[in-house]
Amino acid sequence: MKFLEIAGVSKGYGRDAAHTAVLRDIDLQVAEGEFVAIVGFSGSGKTTLISLIAGLLSPDAGEIRVAGKVVIGPSPERGVVFQNYSLLPWLSVHGNVMLAVKQVRPSASRAEQREIADHYIDMVGLLPAREKHPRELSGGMRQRVALARGLAMDPKILLLDEPLSALDALTRATLQEEIEHIWEKDRKTVVMITNDVDEAILLADRIVPLRPGPGATLGPCFHVNLARPRDRGAINHDPEFKKIRNEVTQYLVNVAVRQRPGGPRADLVLPALEPLDLDPRSTRGRRAA
Repeated sequence: MKFLEIAGVSKGYGRDAAHTAVLRDIDLQVAEGEFVAIVGFSGSGKTTLISLIAGLLSPDAGEIRVAGKVVIGPSPERGVVFQNYSLLPWLSVHGNVMLAVKQVRPSASRAEQREIADHYIDMVGLLPAREKHPRELSGGMRQRVALARGLAMDPKILLLDEPLSALDALTRATLQEEIEHIWEKDRKTVVMITNDVDEAILLADRIVPLRPGPGATLGPCFHVNLARPRDRGAINHDPEFKKIRNEVTQYLVNVAVRQRPGGPRADLVLPALEPLDLDPRSTRGRRAA
């Protein structure tokens, strides 16, 4: 059953949107509790798409519906975790998460609000650092705070806008495991934007490529039929993992080639070259005297 529905959505920038189209005719349906990853190259319009779902931007055409209701602006039912953390530097970890709690639970007592904030801070493993400020945290810890704040809003849909792309490989792998663990526990509907195919396979139920723009559109869906929980070390040797990775990667490469100015050069014929054998004992490859 569709929970999030994107129907015929287009978005452009500038005075004449028709000539500066970023996204064109985007159609996507996401079931409740499904984890969908949208993959694509940098500059293809992924952040624009997530901002449209969040209600931070309005489409030029088409509409976005959540549980049958048209999205007309930002709402706590759609929590967003951005790539750049977006934390208030003068507030502690607890204070940043409390902002979200107060917004969605204004009638709760102060003690109840603190308990809710601490619950989500503990969920991302930062309870010992609850009184620290962003300047005292590593990049990975800041991203954990942003994730806790997004979860504390108890959204119907969690939107992840390349939240791990700026992190080192070890921290990124750790947070990928955290995200999967949290999703398994709460089963929220998640739409994640990423340019990492392996990350998409590790976390998502379904992968949808975004064809590069201008006028970017969504490509075919790739279903990830791998058992959960997914262990990074184990799935690297799984034939199904390799199959999905090859299919998605090959699709993106083929699309990128077709999008180049002039398209692929079908008229080019490479010469049949044979490498020269430099072994002095061999006569293969020597020129006639």
